[in-house]
Amino acid sequence: MTNRRVFTSRNVVLSDGQPRPATVIADVSTGKIVDILHGLFPRSSFPDVDDANWIDAGHKHILPGIVDPHVHLNEPGRTDWEGFWTGTRAAASGGVTTLVDMPLNSIPPTTTVENLEQKRAAARGQCWTDVAFWGGVVPGNKAHLKPLVAAGVKGFKCFLIESGVDEFPCVAEDDLRAAMDELKHTSTVLCFHAELDTAAAAAAGGHGAPATNDSDTPADPTLYSTFLASRPPQLEVDALALITRLHRDYPSLRLHIVHLSAADALPLVRAAKAAGLPLTAETCFHYLTLAADDVPRGRPEFKCCPPIRPAANRAALWAALADGTLDCVVSDHSPCVAALKHVPGAPGDLLAAWGGISTLGLGLSLLWTDARARGVPLARVVDWLCVRTAQHAGLAARKGQLAVGLDADLVLWDPDAQFEVTRESLNFKNKLTPYEGRTLFGKVEKTFLRGRLVYDGTAEDGFGGLAPTGELL
Repeated sequence: MTNRRVFTSRNVVLSDGQPRPATVIADVSTGKIVDILHGLFPRSSFPDVDDANWIDAGHKHILPGIVDPHVHLNEPGRTDWEGFWTGTRAAASGGVTTLVDMPLNSIPPTTTVENLEQKRAAARGQCWTDVAFWGGVVPGNKAHLKPLVAAGVKGFKCFLIESGVDEFPCVAEDDLRAAMDELKHTSTVLCFHAELDTAAAAAAGGHGAPATNDSDTPADPTLYSTFLASRPPQLEVDALALITRLHRDYPSLRLHIVHLSAADALPLVRAAKAAGLPLTAETCFHYLTLAADDVPRGRPEFKCCPPIRPAANRAALWAALADGTLDCVVSDHSPCVAALKHVPGAPGDLLAAWGGISTLGLGLSLLWTDARARGVPLARVVDWLCVRTAQHAGLAARKGQLAVGLDADLVLWDPDAQFEVTRESLNFKNKLTPYEGRTLFGKVEKTFLRGRLVYDGTAEDGFGGLAPTGELL
């Protein structure tokens, strides 16, 4: 009995990003790709492979599994928000085969090795995708950073503005210098929530504080414009100015900007890259596919921090992806229970609501729908979602491409299929998303993790008869 599983299609996306006829051979006992044959081969070429291990996708595309390095799974501690079981199932349904879990909003946060082990213990046996972990930088945990590197975290995240949860406070410049001094001789990466909480920002509304208009009358908290005014682009510009100034003092340490939303901050990213500093930056599906101009009144499911900005800003982000200023696209899946979104009443209160958007399972289709409308080729989409994200998370030796020796993470995908986002179609726990009712292009039919089926979109359930085989990386 052979351990080989054979995948063939007229449209396999290999390392050059161009769909072409190819046959990918995986060893399901090791989970690795063992050979890639250019061209199509008949079923008779593999007499030792039984029918169950022969997957002919026809004209459907075979993509590398997506790597999403910005996800909040919230377990342990806030499993009513999300959890490893539901979050990774949702991810697999959208072609994601690897997640990197953020150090918050779990309780405890991933700021010590002991806390990391609690999170790993909670995850074991529950994961439908592979899962890696970020560590956290908070005031006073400098001594825990190198032990966390040794324990396997893929890097660290910090906040320059209050995070919204008490157990993960933001850092000041002195905290940053201490952490950067500790990490400067490692190969890790330090990631920033890049909004700087200054006095001016607080006057503009701060972290969800009520903004006011010029007449001293309280602004309407059900209007998206009220929330948007509380998180102006200058918060991101000021944060980037601080980060790039510090980076010049620590030029060997890799830094990364998470969920960049303000186009006004892009010149600072460009300047740092031009100066040779190892700085990368991501943006998110919601910043590329939604616009502040279109957010209806009283809809807190559109609230995130930093915020969705106007359409002209969105166009500038697409241009920054095209020219390489922005490196990759992630979900920043950040769910909560409906009560925290303040949606039971109508209309909802955007200032009081939790800031976070639920996206897992939809990202590829969201990005592809807008990319094809803008004439952006599939090769760029795969680069942003698979190749660059794997590199950012330090997983490029295993993930992100279809290549011999890498994990056999594959997605069978129909780029022309359309579907409507319905609450029933969502696989994450709290089924609240701004994308409900949208019609998207590009449907995941099947997801394979290390050669094994973990999601079957052609079946009624999608997960019936399957088991979670994800590993903790």
